[in-house]
Formats: sequence, structure tokens, C-alpha cells
Amino acid sequence: MYRILCGMAGIGDIFFSLGLIASGLLLGYLYRNRCPHGMGQTEDEINRLRRRLQAAALLYVNPVAFGGAIWALDLSDVRIIALPFLGVFAITLGGVLAYFAARALGLDRRQTGVFVTCGSFTNIGSIGSLVTYFLFGENAVALMPFYKLFENFVYYWVGFPYAKSMSDMVSEREPVGNRVRAVLTDRFVLVAVSSMAAGLGLNVLGFERPGFYSALNSVLIPLGTLLLLSSIGMAMRFGRMRGYLREAGAIALIKFLAVPGTVYLVGSVFGLGSVNGGLPLKVSVVLASMPVAFTAMVPPTIYDLDVDLANAAWFVTTALLVLVVPALWLLLV
Repeated sequence: MYRILCGMAGIGDIFFSLGLIASGLLLGYLYRNRCPHGMGQTEDEINRLRRRLQAAALLYVNPVAFGGAIWALDLSDVRIIALPFLGVFAITLGGVLAYFAARALGLDRRQTGVFVTCGSFTNIGSIGSLVTYFLFGENAVALMPFYKLFENFVYYWVGFPYAKSMSDMVSEREPVGNRVRAVLTDRFVLVAVSSMAAGLGLNVLGFERPGFYSALNSVLIPLGTLLLLSSIGMAMRFGRMRGYLREAGAIALIKFLAVPGTVYLVGSVFGLGSVNGGLPLKVSVVLASMPVAFTAMVPPTIYDLDVDLANAAWFVTTALLVLVVPALWLLLV
């Protein structure tokens, strides 16, 4: 009975995450396209509002939540030490493949910045945990945080700086040193990296996290997600997405074939296939097969890149889950 109740609670949490994703996007979309106040605003006014929402999440809400989560992370279990590095490998591989695909497709600088972040940033936490649970159960879901341990480090140390380097905020004609300095001194990068470094330092030094932090994060994490998704919903233009189906299709091939296939081979070399009936390897493949993360749509807004390309890649890869999930079930279960 206890296991059943725990399973039901886990399902409730997962559906809450999916509902939050849908609600945030819908809220932003309806405000821009159905609410009289939102419809009466100019494009520049909407973009300023979107940037304020994203700044609130990235500068104030998420740093407290992420730092606190890292502070409480259990770093003592070395049996699954390969999972975080496999997660970093998958995220990095997606970005590298997207970079070469962008060059083959002839994308411009601003589009390449979006394309690489879409190829790299992956929806591991919300959709990934849902698919993992229904395919393999609670034990598999418990492995997910270890796989995504360094996810935010890669996003904020590499992904966001790279996206800014491809924007008009950093000129290609500037000396390399000036461009690197402009990227590394970006406030979004500095705040995110500082919060994660603080959380890791408190963890390693053995300081006990206050008991109220779990309750605080139960509010901050959904709030940060809602702010980001609402800002993304305001930019959703389904008519404009049709012009990016070729690019979205290329991202889908990277996300659903190239990256998970390579992760399977690398995970097998690490011997994950012989651990607990191969569960860590199967979980890694599933999480590597997830669609573009909604976080990938943040850099295009704050750095003035091609938002419509990001929206198309996110929407197409998320919609294709209706085919991807059954395929994963046939191959792995």
C-alpha cells in the first residue's frame, strides 16, 4: 500500500509539472493574443515585459532555488558516478551536432546561436521524468537527478554565454578578449554561476541546509518556471513557425536519433548495461531522447536572437513525443 501511495504521489507531481508547463505557455499566449490589454501593447512593449519576466526568474527566483538544491544534494554515492558525465556528454554532443548542422543549412549568426542552444538544451526534468516513470517506475526516476547533476552548469557556463556571443550585443569585429569579457561579465551568467558555486561550496564544506528550504523551493521552482513559460507563451506565433520546419526537423533528428544512439554506445562502454539490469543505461537513453527544453527559448529573448526558430524547434520536438515515447517503449522495455 505504501509503495502504491508513493507511486500515486509521484504521478501527481509529474502531472503538476506538465500542467504548469501548459498553464504558463497558455497564460502568456492568451495575454498577448486574447487579453485586450496585451493585444493593445506594441511588439516592443511585449518584448520589454517578456524580458522583465525572464530577468525576475533568472536573477532572483532561480538562483535561490538552484543554489539551495545543490546545497542539499547527496554527493556520497559513487556507484552512479558515470551518470552526471554522461548527461554532460549528451547535452554537449547535441550542441556540437547542431553547430555543424547550422553551417550545413546556411543559417546566419543569430540563427546559429539559437540552433546550437536548441540542440543542446534538453527537457530532462519535467517531461523526461514523466516518460522515465511510466517506462521504468520509481527507481528509474530516482536516477534522473544524478544524470542532470551538471545540466545547469552547462547551460549557464556554456550555453548562455555562447548565445550572447552570437548576438549583436557582441560584435564579431571586436577583439576576442573583449568579446570573452563581455560574455563572462553578463549579469545572467554571473548570477547563475555564483548561486550554483555557493550551493556547491556550502555542500562540500558540510554546512547543514535550513529545514525551511524545501518548502521555500516548492514555491520558488514552480514560480520561476511559470515566469519563464509565460514570457515564452507571449512570443508563440504558430504561423511563423511554418517557415522553420526544415530547421526543426534537423533538431529532431539530432535529439531523437544521433544523441540517444551515441549515449547508448558510450554508456555501454562505461558498463552501465550491467548495473541493476541495465536500468542506468536505459534511463540515460530516455533522458537523452527528450525534446528541446523551454530554457532554450530564454537566450533568444534576452539576447535578441531568432525567437521564432526557437519556438518552432521546441514545438515540433515536443509534439513528436507521440512517436518517440512508443518507440522508446518498444526498444527499451
